Parts: sequence; C-alpha cells; structure tokens
Amino acid sequence: MARHPRLGLDLLGQWSDLESALSVLLARPRSVQNFPSKLRQCDLWLQDLVAHDIDAALYLMFQLAATSTVGYSASHALVCATLCHILAPEFRLPAHERNSLVRAAFTMNIGMTALQDTLALQREELTPEQQQAVARHPQAGVELLEALRITDDLWLEVVARHHAPQPEASQLAGLHAPEQLARILSTIDRYAAMISPRKSRAGRSATDSVRAIVGHDRELRDEVGLTLVRTVGLCPPGTFVRLDNAETAIVLRRSERANFPLVAGVVDARGEPQSSPTLYHTVRGQPRIQSALARSAVTVQLPHRVMVRLGLYAAHRTNTITG
Repeated sequence: MARHPRLGLDLLGQWSDLESALSVLLARPRSVQNFPSKLRQCDLWLQDLVAHDIDAALYLMFQLAATSTVGYSASHALVCATLCHILAPEFRLPAHERNSLVRAAFTMNIGMTALQDTLALQREELTPEQQQAVARHPQAGVELLEALRITDDLWLEVVARHHAPQPEASQLAGLHAPEQLARILSTIDRYAAMISPRKSRAGRSATDSVRAIVGHDRELRDEVGLTLVRTVGLCPPGTFVRLDNAETAIVLRRSERANFPLVAGVVDARGEPQSSPTLYHTVRGQPRIQSALARSAVTVQLPHRVMVRLGLYAAHRTNTITG
C-alpha cells in the first residue's frame, strides 16, 4: 500500500483505491501483516487527498459513500475519518489528538465490520444476537485493536467511548481529551450514518441530517454539529439540491459565503437530464437553493471526473476575475 503523490491524475480513482485498501484492513485485520503501519498509511493517503483539494475531496467522498461497492462499514469509516480530519483544525487539536481521532474513526466499528455490512442490507429488525453484538462492539473493537498491537491509549479510549452517553450541556473545551474526541466522533458518526442509504431506509439529505444533530434548543445545540455546518456547509460538495427555478443541481464547491455554494444544474425543470451542466454561483442571488435532496431522490448518473474538473475550473476562473 503506497502513498500517491500524483493526485491530479485521477482523484476519483484515488478515493476508490483508498476505500478498497481500507476495506481489506477492516474485513480481515488479523490477516494483515503489521496492521498499525498499514492503517497509518491509509491515514497519510487520506491527508494527501484532502490536502490536494478539500472541495474535490468532499464531493468525491459523498458521492462514493452513496454508491460504494466495497461494503457499508469501510465506506462509513472513510467518510467519518475524512470529516474528522477536516474538522480537526477547527477544534485546534494537537497533532497527536488529531491522529488518535482520525484513526479511531477508521476503526471504531472494527469489532463488527461484517455485521455492519449485513445490517446495511437488512430490512428486518435486529435479532437479539445482533443487538447484543452491536451493544458490545466498542469493547470488542478495543480488544481486537489491542491484539493487533495498537498501543495508542487515546485512540483505544475514543473507540471504547464513541457510543457512550455524552453530557450534552458540557462545553467541548471543558472536557478531557478522550471525552472531547469521543463527542466529536460520535456526532460525525451519526451525521454520516444519516446521509448514507441502507436497504431499510433511504439516506436523509445532508440538511435534514445536520438539523437532527444540531437540534433546535439553543442551550443544547451540538457544538460539533454547528462546526460541521460552518466548515462543510449545510449542503456540502457532492450533495444534491433543488433550486427555486425547479432544476435539480449538484453542489460542486463551497464559496466565500457559508451555505451559498457553486452548483451545477443537472436535471431541468421538466425532470429531464441536462446534456451539459449549467453552473450557478448561488452567492450571486439567482437561482437560490430551495431545499436539499437525498441521493435516493436523484436518478441521474454523473461523470464525476468531469464534474470535479468543472468545479475546479469555475473556482479558478472566479478567483482570477476577483483577483
């Protein structure tokens, strides 16, 4: 498993390769030689991809999560780890805490990888045995990671705590590192789970997911959820929206104003796929985003490499003009 410095060649392929590599690690961890080193390589690979372009990373990650072929568990882990990495600077985490958080995100469900993949395809209620396995998976994950020679105590503690009840009213800054990181991971875990489709339900829109997490009571609003909105937007790159001109669009990039992203119209007002996407800078006022859409509400298939290039071109052109 090698790092990939020539990222401009094929970002979508790079994300797919990373997801596949992570899938192998999580599915058969006891068969992997030097598991800690391989997991750290996945982390470094992730850092390279995000450093190349955060908006392209978000776009491809959200699209990959909605159409993954490697299994829900690995896809979900990659989404959570990526969001943890992107949010780490917002919380001013020291490097060692950032490392523990991201690696905990990669491995938080390693104690139930196969079961998590099964449950994503299962329409029926969980059996008592499945419920018991789900309840025990944080501790099972810690035991497996210790057997794989993971010695980072903070990493292990965050995995152990990622489903533990949190004192919601407590300020994040007032918590000890394990509690703080566990709360960050718990919120991102719930957000990623909500937007991901499963057989038993369609994924929610990103906006609905954020609202469910952030809450309406000002006193109890989730700090992590609010930071998530501020950083990636209510409608992040890679998610779909309905415009007030009745078109369906995909978000390509964030803009200088939160929640006014660059979008591309891909389905016209009559419901017909557009032969050529229409770029809209919603920050300019027209058209406006009317609502977010769940991925299941959109059937059009998009050439993601082209869409990423289109977003990069439009952003560069806009920066050149304003500059």
